[in-house]
Amino acid sequence: MTADDVDAVALVLIPACAVAAPLLADRLQRWLAVPTVVFEIVLGVLIGPDVLGWAEVGDLVDALSQFGLAMLMFLAGYEIDFARLRGGPLKRAVGAWLVTLTVALGAGALINRDALSGAFAGLALTTTALGTILPILRDSGTLPTPFGSMTMATGAVGEFGPIIAIAVLLSGNTPVRSAVILGAFAVITAVAVSYARRPRPDFVTRLIRRTLRTSGQFAVRTVILVLAVMVGAAIWLSLDMLLGAFTAGIVSRLLLSGVPEAEEEVIEAKLEGIGFGFLVPIFFVVSGMNFDLDALLSDPGTLLLVPVFLLLLAALRGVPAALLAPPELGGRDRVALGLFGATALPLVVVITTIEVEAERLPSSTAAALVGAGMLSVLLFPLLAQRLRGQTQPPPREGRPRVTAESW
Repeated sequence: MTADDVDAVALVLIPACAVAAPLLADRLQRWLAVPTVVFEIVLGVLIGPDVLGWAEVGDLVDALSQFGLAMLMFLAGYEIDFARLRGGPLKRAVGAWLVTLTVALGAGALINRDALSGAFAGLALTTTALGTILPILRDSGTLPTPFGSMTMATGAVGEFGPIIAIAVLLSGNTPVRSAVILGAFAVITAVAVSYARRPRPDFVTRLIRRTLRTSGQFAVRTVILVLAVMVGAAIWLSLDMLLGAFTAGIVSRLLLSGVPEAEEEVIEAKLEGIGFGFLVPIFFVVSGMNFDLDALLSDPGTLLLVPVFLLLLAALRGVPAALLAPPELGGRDRVALGLFGATALPLVVVITTIEVEAERLPSSTAAALVGAGMLSVLLFPLLAQRLRGQTQPPPREGRPRVTAESW
């Protein structure tokens, strides 16, 4: 089969998996709430080389997968409302994550015979699936509450912290060089935020409104330009593109803060359509196709690592988040916060993919980590909701807006 044939087959089967995933999640909803991303990965494993062997990852599909990864990080950054998190929630979340990072790197090194590979595995244990838990909080009406703010802060740091760690620990640069490079990127980010905070001229607002439903799409094209510039800046500075994509999401949300609310909601829907409707599912299905199922099942020791990593997620990520929660949270809320904080999958996939490609992490260990991540999104949010009890969702309202003044 030629390279073109490989891409042609994959380009049909991957969208088919992307369509099947929400259908399966919806059918199973009455018995068990399973996030769509789990089905995307499982279906990728099913059509991949280790099971049915129907599809392989060619150059074109791999490139689209990288675009999906960038869009995933962009949307994660766009979701974060830092104006609501400043102060106590953010400080407590940062403190809990630093405790997790310190212990997780050491635990990973102890589990793996190669200390360096183990440290990389430990980094995956410091993540939180913000994109998975935010819809749960929003749908249950929990997001506007103090518990929701603390959970959102925990998730935001669980996304941003590992991305910074990737840039510093996995770049191969010396600590001094990494500090200088991050400083340079911080300056670029500050300039971007400064421009984003400026009031938009009236003609820009009119252009956004006039092209919102035409082929011009000025607002969407501007956001994509911001994403390209920030990713390009990160790559130019020898940082991982994840940092640039995540930061682009934060800058873009500020950039759109002055747009009338009705237009902003339409723009957000278009961006989510590009991301979750097209690019992001490709990344997760391809991650499933690359999943080393043979390595996971052929060695009982590797298979045993799945529950071990799941317990480590709960202990190393969840326990610090619960212990450093505000005193006013009750015992059930603390445990629920820890469970939400220990829910991890997207960045686990990202980190393991990067390290396997760089030959710094065995594919068997990566498979065990991803398996634990899938179990975490299946079990932890469900247990957290059961602990807190079912809450009725409030009347649907617009997304909390970030203004330039809040920064």
